[in-house]
Amino acid sequence: MKKVLLFALILLLPAAIFAAGAAETPAAGADDSKMGGVLVFGRSGDSVSLDPGRETDGESFYATTAVFDTLVEFVPGQTAVQPALAESWDIEDGGLTWIFHLREGVQFHDGTPLNADAVVFSFERQFIEDHPYYDHGPWKYWGYMSMSDIVESVEAVNDLTVKFTLKKVEAPFLANLAMDFASIVSPTAVAKYDDDFKNNPVGTGAFVFEQWNKDSDIVFSRNENYWDGPVYLDRLILKVIPDATARWLALQKGEVDLIDFPSAEDLPAMEAADGIQLIQQAGLNVGYLALNTQKKPYDNKLVRQAMNYAIDQKEIITAVYGAQGQVAKNPLPPTMWSYNDDIEDYGYDPEKAKALLKQAGYPNGFSTELWAMPVARPYNPNARKIAEIMQAQLAKVNIDAQIVSYEWGTYLDKTDMGEHQAAMLGWTGDNGDPDNFLWVLLSAPAAELPAGNIALWKDATFTDLIKRAKETTDQAERTRLYEEAQVVFHEEAPWVPIAHSVVTVPAKDSVQNFVIYPTGKRVFKHVYLED
Repeated sequence: MKKVLLFALILLLPAAIFAAGAAETPAAGADDSKMGGVLVFGRSGDSVSLDPGRETDGESFYATTAVFDTLVEFVPGQTAVQPALAESWDIEDGGLTWIFHLREGVQFHDGTPLNADAVVFSFERQFIEDHPYYDHGPWKYWGYMSMSDIVESVEAVNDLTVKFTLKKVEAPFLANLAMDFASIVSPTAVAKYDDDFKNNPVGTGAFVFEQWNKDSDIVFSRNENYWDGPVYLDRLILKVIPDATARWLALQKGEVDLIDFPSAEDLPAMEAADGIQLIQQAGLNVGYLALNTQKKPYDNKLVRQAMNYAIDQKEIITAVYGAQGQVAKNPLPPTMWSYNDDIEDYGYDPEKAKALLKQAGYPNGFSTELWAMPVARPYNPNARKIAEIMQAQLAKVNIDAQIVSYEWGTYLDKTDMGEHQAAMLGWTGDNGDPDNFLWVLLSAPAAELPAGNIALWKDATFTDLIKRAKETTDQAERTRLYEEAQVVFHEEAPWVPIAHSVVTVPAKDSVQNFVIYPTGKRVFKHVYLED
């Protein structure tokens, strides 16, 4: 019988804080009936590297989540925060001092102990410029989130106690520590592998890295001594299958156990297939076309507004997302608190687009590059197809768009450095807070190269609003400021927002205990295969 599992999002409030106690774990001791087996996860692209501090993309985090842990973590399926490597914490000095108490007896995969020095090392390498491993960066996420403007110091109080001193109150700080860039790495392994640590990750996580066959698969084995055990699977394999229909065929043939980002066209067949379950959740995401405001013609607001009128998002949703998508009008998804639903979408109006282009000094249109991602993501399942639809739509207003693409890592590097004119990308929220969208993707500091804000948009009014919002703990005031910031975004139009999607993971019925995280994580530490 077909099983469709829809996990409700708990996203209308900020992440709850569980200030003490233990994370939810299975009962002590493994259930022998659940132990064993190899799970193969078919995904659309490969990781860029396996160092979670260096990367920002979901494909890299799929791998690093298996290997590394963080001080705190998200409750499965939610954005609430619970203890992880830190079993409790204290908040002092009005929120400027955070003291974390580590679990005893946790070891890295190389046999060295988790201690306060390892935690200090994991963070200081990302912001202390004379740290011996600072040059292993760039530490993109740390920079995108302006963490150096937040964190004054990280100190080891004793072997199992770490103190963070902040420069200012930061409402999302605890949730930030549950994100992948805050993973705790083995200092011994970093010293051993040096710059090649990014290809030889060593953490405290549920799975131990075994081997990486680039553009093919990454193999992990069970961590027998996992602190949050038991880990049921003998092995976890992340297998690259770029084409969505090919992933579905591999699932039907039993070559993989679950897959990412199915084609909307294949979903009816999946729903009808015996032995297949569809695990679904409304996505905390947005897909967009970023317009590089530092390059002509997109330095002109009227051109950016014309692009919004010229692109028909509804046609894109019908052709690419189907029932799995909805039109986006804001940089925040509608499931996020502080989403401003009063904003009216531009809508499809090619005549209005032509009038704005004429007013901007482009009566005959212009030529542009239109960059399309080479991989499927939850916010954009088929960027090439979307680019082709956009190309045809833009031609109707005399904009000649040439589609450009690169290998995934190269694509990210080039957009980070602002080499594009207009580029598709997207975001899945990492901590359940509006700050993780608006600051990381659109603030002026995030437009510094390498940029998380790939529109390279530096709007002082917008940045001031979201800065004030993140520096107060009053949720009503934060909501007011974020709603006002979305009005500025809409007027200045640094993006063409495209879509928000429902995330669907088709899996064999034998896959048990797999939960979709709103943050886009793929977590397998308590997944098991039913006989």
